[in-house]
This record gives sequence, C-alpha cells and structure tokens, in this order.
Amino acid sequence: MAVYTPTDVRFRRAYRKPSRRRRSVARRRLLVRAFVVVVAVGLSGYWSVSVFQQSPIFSVSTILVNGNRWVSTGEILTLVDSLRGQNIFLTNLEIQRSNLQASAWVKDVNLRRVLPSTVIVSVTERQPLGVARHGGRLYLVDEIGKVVDEYGPLFEEFDSPIIDGLLLGDVSEHNGAETGRVELATQLLRQVAEREDLSARISQVDVRNPRDVVVLLSGDPAFIHLGNERFVERLETYLDLASILRAHVPKIDYVDLRFDRRVYVRPVGDDLLHEEDVDRRP
Repeated sequence: MAVYTPTDVRFRRAYRKPSRRRRSVARRRLLVRAFVVVVAVGLSGYWSVSVFQQSPIFSVSTILVNGNRWVSTGEILTLVDSLRGQNIFLTNLEIQRSNLQASAWVKDVNLRRVLPSTVIVSVTERQPLGVARHGGRLYLVDEIGKVVDEYGPLFEEFDSPIIDGLLLGDVSEHNGAETGRVELATQLLRQVAEREDLSARISQVDVRNPRDVVVLLSGDPAFIHLGNERFVERLETYLDLASILRAHVPKIDYVDLRFDRRVYVRPVGDDLLHEEDVDRRP
C-alpha cells in the first residue's frame, strides 16, 4: 500500500535566543570599529592643524592699513611689524591692537584676518579739537583734552583757533587738559561751527576761567568775554555794537557780554569800565 506525503513540506527551525556570549562579541566589535573611526578622524584633524600651523602659505606677509590720515602708514606698520611671519591662525591680534593704541593719534583700531596671509588694520583717529598753546609751544588736543601731537608744518592744513589755558602743568607728564576747560572750549567751537561767518573770524580762545571763555577775533584787538553760554548770540551782539563802542572808546582792552542788557567796556590802560545799555527786545 502506497503512502503519500505532502508535496509542500516546510520545515521551521526553532527560534533560539542569541546567547550572551555572542551579543558580547558583537558589542566589542562595534566598539572597536567606533574607536578606529575616532582615532582616524583625530589623526586626520591633527595632521590638518599641523599643516596649517607649519605651512608658509599661512604666514602673515601682507599688512594693509586704512582709515588713517594724520598718523603715517609707516608708523602703524612699525607698531605691528612683529606680525610678519607669524601664523595667521595663531597670532594674537589683541596684543597687536594694544601696540597700536600706544600711538596718541589712534582712538580705536580693528584688525582682521584675510586668508591666506593678509591682516587688515582699520584705524579710527582722534579728531583734534584745536591747537593748545602751553609753555610757548603748540599742541593738537582732541575733544577729551588728550594731547595727540605737537603742532607743526605737517598739520598746517588743520585750521583751528589757538586755545590758551587748556593745558596745565607738564604736558609730558599730564598729557591732557582739565575737564571743565575742555568742555567750555568744545561748547564754544561746536556752537560757532554752525555759523561759518563767525567761526572763520575766531583767532584765539582763552579758557583759563572755566566759567568765562574769552575770544579774540581776527583783525580786532579787543578781548571779548562770553561767559559759559549763548556764545553765538553774544558774538552777534558784539559785532552789531562794535562800531558804536569804538565811537565812545577808540582803544578797547576788553568787552564783557556776560550780562543781559549791559555791556561793559574797558579802555586800554584805564581801570574804569564804561557801561552801555543794550536793548535785547525783538
């Protein structure tokens, strides 16, 4: 008698849970592979950094300077000469910035890397307020009273009145001006700067008294006391009255305009003051 078996006989293997040993081996292999990858990446990075540090391509060879007008490019390059030959990635630009600020002209400075081998130096210079006279010498002084340079032929194009009383003591030691005097001179020059006809006429300024600025106009020997406010208004008053005042006092020592409706005039060589009434009503 024949025995028939099914033609589609499927054998299923019994599922066996991987042993702990096999799982441990697989984990170790994974860790080894990860370690090899990390080492390879690290070595590659180290090699790249080493190439950047040692390659002459990245040595600073060019220094470009901009923003300077009064301080020479040569002086700036001298102050940052140590940059040359340094690796552009490793050089400390803050140290170079401090070196540049040793120049009295440099108010602020920014240094920027440009690959592969260039450093750009952008300078912001101090702006001279005026020419201060002290001890028979002339100095350029900025808006905060810092002496930036000794006035000379190089700065002839700088047109500013001479300011007396701005500097005190030894300039080489003090290297600056008293704050109240600086503020007074700054206020005066800023206010008259809006009136070109007035600013062009101011020849000298005296701020020895921080509550009373005194000016001299070009071609006029009279000292004009303006106090510490309303400088433009008081100068206009003087110019309007100048011919009348000289009709009464031909040789004027000074004119005091600090008082509302009265102008005091002192003749040359006279201790007496002449008084004039001024109607300020519109």
